[in-house]
Amino acid sequence: MESLGEFELISRYFQRAAPNQGAQAALGIGDDCALIDAQSGMQIAISTDMLVEGRHFFAGADPYKLGHKSLAVNLSDLAAMGAQPKAFTLALALPKTDAHWLERFSAGMFALADRHGCELIGGDTTAGPLNLCITVFGELPAGQGLRRDRARAGDDIWISGSLGDARLALGARRGEWTLNEAALSATQQRMDAPEPRIALGLALRKTAHAAIDVSDGLRGDLGHILERSCVGATLDADALPRSPFLLARDRDTQLACALAGGDDYELCFTAPAHARPEIEAIAERVGIALTRVGRIEEAPGLRIVDAAGQALPFAHRGFDHFKTA
Repeated sequence: MESLGEFELISRYFQRAAPNQGAQAALGIGDDCALIDAQSGMQIAISTDMLVEGRHFFAGADPYKLGHKSLAVNLSDLAAMGAQPKAFTLALALPKTDAHWLERFSAGMFALADRHGCELIGGDTTAGPLNLCITVFGELPAGQGLRRDRARAGDDIWISGSLGDARLALGARRGEWTLNEAALSATQQRMDAPEPRIALGLALRKTAHAAIDVSDGLRGDLGHILERSCVGATLDADALPRSPFLLARDRDTQLACALAGGDDYELCFTAPAHARPEIEAIAERVGIALTRVGRIEEAPGLRIVDAAGQALPFAHRGFDHFKTA
């Protein structure tokens, strides 16, 4: 196996021969710092996510999909803020320099980056247990961020796409249940290659009040909005959008996956009730299903009910990086 040094590795797999069209950085890979030009009246949105082998993905994961996902989970944070992707850095720890792995990983990462005009502008590499850390930079008009602390009593709660499929795939992988071939393929794709809702986040900037991406489970992530906004909510569990694969499971499994499964990377957002027609128009324009699942209220706490308004006991918690998943 060919042995590559740090700078040769970067040059071969992560530094492109020429700047891609519409390059975002005034100065990119190759210096002590990258430089990004900031436009007047705009804010820079910054977020970092780390993926660790054995914690966030299984050993032997497909490197192409892993390259996609490592960037996708970061772009999802920009989507939740309503920011346009601009650039990113990559810090990569590798147990060995495997040319095939690096080629596939970088191809998956750059395929997604190019779709969103997001340029790799720097980072770091070292030897160690497989660890992927990306920092993304986005841009949005000052004051238009979809912050977690801006939900208001009377707001509707909306969810994009569907929830729970990634957890369904994870359960099959762990042997908690079995799935047929079609269900396993579809849900595995949701777990391995999530699609960041960038277009939706941009479209919601002037309509929604608050937003968060559902990465650790809806119950926990919605709870962050409630805590930061000093409000409560009632959530209709029967209204939660679920795929046919999840709907085929028993009710307890459906609720556990949809409310506490995590790895969905859908957007949960709040918007005033009078904006329902506008939200529906946005859904049609961006081609993403949007489902109204509850209401923000003044009384603190999260109340989970069924379609008849009866309280549902629900003990499952979302993902916690320092507790057993």
